[in-house]
Amino acid sequence: MPKPNPDAQLPLIPRILFMSRWLQLPLYVGLILAQGVYVYHFWVELADLVGAAFGHQAALQHLLDAVAVRNPVPSDAAATAAAAAHGGMPKLTETTIMLVVLGLIDVVMISNLLIMVIVGGYETFVSRMYLEGHPDHPEWLSHVNASVLKVKLAMAIIGISSIHLLRTFINADAYSTKALVAQTAIHLTFLLSALAIAYTDRLMSRTIHDNQSAQEPDSAGH
Repeated sequence: MPKPNPDAQLPLIPRILFMSRWLQLPLYVGLILAQGVYVYHFWVELADLVGAAFGHQAALQHLLDAVAVRNPVPSDAAATAAAAAHGGMPKLTETTIMLVVLGLIDVVMISNLLIMVIVGGYETFVSRMYLEGHPDHPEWLSHVNASVLKVKLAMAIIGISSIHLLRTFINADAYSTKALVAQTAIHLTFLLSALAIAYTDRLMSRTIHDNQSAQEPDSAGH
C-alpha cells in the first residue's frame, strides 16, 4: 500500500510555512556554482605555478601579483633586457612557492567549508538526503545538527583565517604595520568567537541533558 503523505495531513497554513524551506534550495545551488569558481581559480593558480617553475615570466608575474610580492617583473621589453643584463629579473623563490601553496590550501579549505554548508545545511534545514548505507556517506553528517554545524563552521573559519595570517607574516614586507596588527586582531576575534560558541553549545547541551535526567525519575515514578 502507498505510504500516506505527511504534508497532506497538515493544515494549509503550517503546510505552506513548512514548504517555504525549499526557498533555500536556490541558495545552495548558488554555493555549488561558487564551488565551481573556486575550482577554476585553483587550477589557474596551479597552472601559473607550474609555468613559473619552467621559467615563464608571464606566469611568474601573475603569481607575484596574486601574492603581493614586491620587485615585480619588468613590464616592457627594454626594461626586461636591462633587468636581465644587471641580474635583476625575479625568480621563483621558496617564499613565493610557499605563498602560492598556502593560497591553494586556502582555496581547498574554503571549498571544504562550502561542502559543509551545502550538505550539512541542506540536511539540517531543507530535507533528508537518505545517505545512510552509502559507501561515501560523510562520517560527520550522521550526527550533524544546527548547533554542531555552527561549531564546525566556526572552526573552519579559524583555519582559513590562520592560513591568511600565515601568508601575511611570511610576506610581511608587502604589508604595513597597521595591516599586520589588524589581521592579527581579526584572527583573535574569530578565535574568541569560536570559543564562545563552543562554550555556549556545551552549556545548552548540559542543560538539555540535566532536564532529561530530571524527568526520567518522574516518569518512572508515575
